[in-house]
Amino acid sequence: MTPAPAPSATPPILEVHGLSRSFGGVRVIEKLDLAVAGGEIVGLLGPNGAGKSTLFNLIAGVLSPDAGSITYQTRDISHMKVWKRRRLGVGRTYQIPKPFTHMSVFENVLVGAVHGAGLSIRSAREATLDTLELTGLAGSMASPAGALSLLDLKRLELARAIASRPALLLLDEIAGGLTEGECDALLSILAQLHARGVTMVWVEHVLHALKRLATRLAVLYGGQIIAQGTPEAILSDPRVKEIYLGA
Repeated sequence: MTPAPAPSATPPILEVHGLSRSFGGVRVIEKLDLAVAGGEIVGLLGPNGAGKSTLFNLIAGVLSPDAGSITYQTRDISHMKVWKRRRLGVGRTYQIPKPFTHMSVFENVLVGAVHGAGLSIRSAREATLDTLELTGLAGSMASPAGALSLLDLKRLELARAIASRPALLLLDEIAGGLTEGECDALLSILAQLHARGVTMVWVEHVLHALKRLATRLAVLYGGQIIAQGTPEAILSDPRVKEIYLGA
């Protein structure tokens, strides 16, 4: 097992301790511990059914834990409502983009700025225009979201999350289904976002994307983090290869 990183003098932006969650009689998350330092990009690996989506839903507030705690910027948010977490700076994307298809690209992102970040309409419009420039969607701002290509739907999903001004962004398979060139375009956006100071926890099966940007990988299996370390160390770990890569 790869040892966890040495403790930092600065409190982590996100700390999950002893987290557990069951559905019926099935324990999906079991006494899980994970700490994420500000400025990290932590890639979360694990086979299907490992509990990755459940963990994201717990951090984002869609689900409540049966036991354990979730601390964000030293504040316990374990049972806080989703919208309150958004206002504090916890953003997320979904594996399958969920735009308002009848609304324009601009209006979709504006919703994130108003309701996610709690901005006034004037400030939200400015934030929306900045976000559209960052994500390469400025030229499509008047287009209906339902008419976008897969890459632009992924951009829009990301833009809606960025508009809520997250300090911590949960990315759920944002590169899935993209060609190599499309993936490169998306990674460029994420790199710019990271340069602005956004911390990320990223569930992804496109390993070359994680290797490009992740500062650390953590492997989730059996409801627990069983290994974590640099991308090179984790992807060459025999146990990880056996569990995740099927080697």
